[in-house]
Amino acid sequence: MSHAGGTDTDGFSLIEALVALAVLAVATVGLVGAVEQHIDSTRAMERRSAAMWVAENRLTELNAGIPASERVTMLDTNWLVRTVRRATADPAIARVRVDVYAEGQTSPTASLDGFLDTGEPLAQEGRR
Repeated sequence: MSHAGGTDTDGFSLIEALVALAVLAVATVGLVGAVEQHIDSTRAMERRSAAMWVAENRLTELNAGIPASERVTMLDTNWLVRTVRRATADPAIARVRVDVYAEGQTSPTASLDGFLDTGEPLAQEGRR
């Protein structure tokens, strides 16, 4: 039915409205997927940061001579900490690798290499 100054083609038809809703639905699904991916990425970065803090704390504990546990809890996550010491050319210094694993994981979430004072006397250099 026509009204004054208008035609029967004013506004959207049912088909046009359904197409517009379909386009919005597809765009919304894509947006939700992007947001979920961003959240997952942020969580992974948070876990790596926490694991690196655990590794840095362990290296500091080793340098201070503080006995440390193999298991640590930080940010509501249980971490397994493995430390490997290796000798260097200087007997007063040891190389240390700290690997931090999230509970149940087989690959380290974070790894840190550092050096420790072994307490050995420094090698005396010959003076001329």
